[in-house]
Amino acid sequence: MRSVVTGGAGFIGSHLVDALIVRGDEVVVVDDLSTGRRQNVAASVRFVEADVAVEGPWQAEFAGADRVFHLAALADIVPSIQHPRAYFRANVDGTFNVLEAARRAGAGKLVYAASSSCYGIPDAYPTPEDAPLRPQYPYALTKMMGEHLVVHWANVYGMRATSLRLFNVFGPRSRTSGTYGAVFGVFLAQKLAGKPFTVVGDGTQTRDFTFVADVAAAFVAAGESAAADGRILNVGSGAHQSVNRLVELLGGDVVHIPKRPGEPDCTFADTARISEVLGWRAATSFEEGVARVVGQIESWRDAPVWTPESIAEATEDWFRYLGRDGTLDTEGERA
Repeated sequence: MRSVVTGGAGFIGSHLVDALIVRGDEVVVVDDLSTGRRQNVAASVRFVEADVAVEGPWQAEFAGADRVFHLAALADIVPSIQHPRAYFRANVDGTFNVLEAARRAGAGKLVYAASSSCYGIPDAYPTPEDAPLRPQYPYALTKMMGEHLVVHWANVYGMRATSLRLFNVFGPRSRTSGTYGAVFGVFLAQKLAGKPFTVVGDGTQTRDFTFVADVAAAFVAAGESAAADGRILNVGSGAHQSVNRLVELLGGDVVHIPKRPGEPDCTFADTARISEVLGWRAATSFEEGVARVVGQIESWRDAPVWTPESIAEATEDWFRYLGRDGTLDTEGERA
């Protein structure tokens, strides 16, 4: 079996590559190393350094591919607010180019890494796949647009494709440097530095933390399953945990910072569909997953240590744009 993984040097992609190697696949990784690391890729893997947002020789790697896993993307909320063009280019143009490369090469199946952020602030928990999509910031919007492309290409061109909406993935190899981002990276660097955890709001907000190895298993299952063709599937843990619970497991002092606009109080996936279609369920408990991450805490030794002051500066545009009261109604008037 020949598998192409875009973004295969990144956090989730590298774990997927490992899972595919265990299964005996011939794996090709296409990655521009903008957020991933070359050392995440096993020596047995063919590695192609390329930007999928730019057409080029990398597209020839799709010839003979049985499966294409498209994970290459720019993530994080704040940078997407500050640099929307870069996010559109990476997440929309990049997805278009990957779809076209897969279609022209006659690839057997494409699995797309979508995001639960497309739900915005949901009406219902656990949130099902048919919930309204209300992206709150450019990252969420561009991931949703990428998913729309995948669904459209499947409908128009008859491509076999599945979209997986991922909820709050955590685990080893998550990004340890760069912009203010996911809570685990922030907290682990603070713990190493002996600094208090910067808890947003009162910490009672909950997240559907899903361990990365379980997410990789979902990709493998979706790539193999004909029943998943043309489907959009949530990938979540089957539960949701408070930030306060995470702090309790990590152990340390806390300082509270202002709650941010546009963030849900809860993320919680309805996983009934993926369980029915793929027979997949998350196998790693939150406590076990946190313990495994803490066991590799030294990986975050060089990560930036965020303080309330540096977070306030980094998220200034978040409050500036998402904190405004008013959206366009259907007549194009400011509501």
